[in-house]
Amino acid sequence: IPKRIEILKKFKKKIEENIDDLAKLATSEGGKPITDSIIEIKRGAEGVESCIEVLKSESGNVIPMNINEASKNRIAFTQLEPIGVVLAISAFNHPFNLIIHQVIPAVATGCPVIVKPAEDTPLSCIKILDMLYECGVPKNMCYFVMPDSLELATKLVSDSRIDFLSFIGSSKVGWFLRSKLSPGVRCSLEHGGMAPTFITKNSDLDLCASSIARGGFYHAGQVCVSVQRVFVEKSVSEEYLEKLINLVKKVEVGDPFNAKTVVGPIIRKKEVERIDNWVNESLKNGSSLIHGGKKISDVLYDKTIILNPNVDDKVSKLEIFGPVITVNEFQNLDEGIEKANNVDVSFQASIFTNRIDEILKFYQEINASSVFHNDHT
Repeated sequence: IPKRIEILKKFKKKIEENIDDLAKLATSEGGKPITDSIIEIKRGAEGVESCIEVLKSESGNVIPMNINEASKNRIAFTQLEPIGVVLAISAFNHPFNLIIHQVIPAVATGCPVIVKPAEDTPLSCIKILDMLYECGVPKNMCYFVMPDSLELATKLVSDSRIDFLSFIGSSKVGWFLRSKLSPGVRCSLEHGGMAPTFITKNSDLDLCASSIARGGFYHAGQVCVSVQRVFVEKSVSEEYLEKLINLVKKVEVGDPFNAKTVVGPIIRKKEVERIDNWVNESLKNGSSLIHGGKKISDVLYDKTIILNPNVDDKVSKLEIFGPVITVNEFQNLDEGIEKANNVDVSFQASIFTNRIDEILKFYQEINASSVFHNDHT
């Protein structure tokens, strides 16, 4: 462990000494605006520090004994050990920090790790591994792979020599790969969600508008906790939309290397087409276009706000992963929560209100693992 801690300290220092270059690399391959890429690299360094702290502080547990006849005159405790070979399959939207999340815990605990980054963004991953080698990680402890087919990737996942799968990506692919694991292999799946954000008549509408204008369009909505479904109490909907539109108009779209850009390019041209198709489907089904709703170029999509889509529209049921917000009006909180819970996944949720009874009701009834107050997801 002391040797691994020493390596991680060197690695963290190397990240901190190369923040600008690492951010430029991440932006160049993934299109995340440079300002946000710089934040991502800094968070990556903090992630390394977190692993160091865990190595120093986490230990096993003492299990209560001598509490019945069967446990008389016995002691029991657990001790943590490396789990074995880790396979890490990552996503494109945070090409540096996601690799840190998946690879560095394996390095810290002494587990060999095989990492497959998203095929759109492999360069940050390669750079991380090169830096780890420079800091003293043996090359036989960290491997980069890029299978040229889903069939080959599936064979890798199903190999009985894998002990742990870490997957970040779509739920469809994640659950498919999980079904291919050998018996006894443990896994961690991160799939994103359909995070709902609620605004009641008892909220600060200026705060709501400024928060959602950021939360809905950061990295062109290509974030697993991006605000996609906003539920607004009808009595304040018109006033809220006016404030939101005024702010959204000021959100910069374009070159990710421009420090003012918030909405950069979509990862693939075909994703721009998909986003546009979903928006147009909803409009044909009767929703109202409040702002945007068009392709700016082959890789840029305009900041878009849709009012009252149908519950069966793709923009209401599926994670759009684009710069699109749907605004759904409700008459009372019960109605709104019932609508919001009508999806398969929403691991985060938030509510803007200044009344404690609404906060507690929302917390208790919304289907989400994390609930935020007066903040976007």
